[in-house]
Order: sequence, then C-alpha cells, then structure tokens
Amino acid sequence: VQLQASGGGLVQAGGSLRLSCAASGRTLISFPMGWFRQAPGKEREFVAAISWSGSTNYADSEKGRFTISRDNAKNTVYLQMNSLKPEDTAVYYCAAEFDLVRVRTGDVNFWGQGTQVTVSS
Repeated sequence: VQLQASGGGLVQAGGSLRLSCAASGRTLISFPMGWFRQAPGKEREFVAAISWSGSTNYADSEKGRFTISRDNAKNTVYLQMNSLKPEDTAVYYCAAEFDLVRVRTGDVNFWGQGTQVTVSS
C-alpha cells in the first residue's frame, strides 16, 4: 500500500483545511486508517482514526474541531480541520494498518509522506 497525503498549506488561525490521503497498490476498504502529526521538536502524536466501517476516534484536543472520514470507492481518507490554532502547526501523516488498535497507537507499517500544515496567529 502506498499512501499519498495532500492538502496542507498556510492558513490563518480560525481557518480550515481538508487533508486527503489517497491509497494505491491495494484497496483501503478493509484497512483502518489514521492521521498523526509531528511538530518541530516534538514527538509524533495521534490525531484521529477511522475503522473500515466508519467508526471514529479522536485525540481529546481535536474533538469537535477535526473530522476524519473515508471514501472507500475513491480509496481516500480525509481529515477536515476547522477552527485551526497555531498549535496545530505540524507535518501531518496518514497511516494504515490491518488493526485499528495499532493505527491508534501508531504501530503501523504503512505511512504517507506527510503534508505540512502551518497556522499563523
């Protein structure tokens, strides 16, 4: 599975962005998927995850602001980010694995290349 993340950019605080993660090489339909982020000087952290059936999990700091979704027909997972804050600035990575628990913990074999999100104050 190859994952291609896109949609990052520069946005002002309070703005929105939608990240996409397109998969190739294998259908995503049976894969739980997730988004992680890594800010400069910090460890990578979990953002959100979605099961193959559409059940979702979020980090506490993102609940109510971020929404993860998937379109299995397009082999794509999305992360809609609203009410962005400067502390959301990071490189965002998508991930896939056969097991949702492993996705939530970042113990995955398949990573996208990352897309930069910068939120200005």
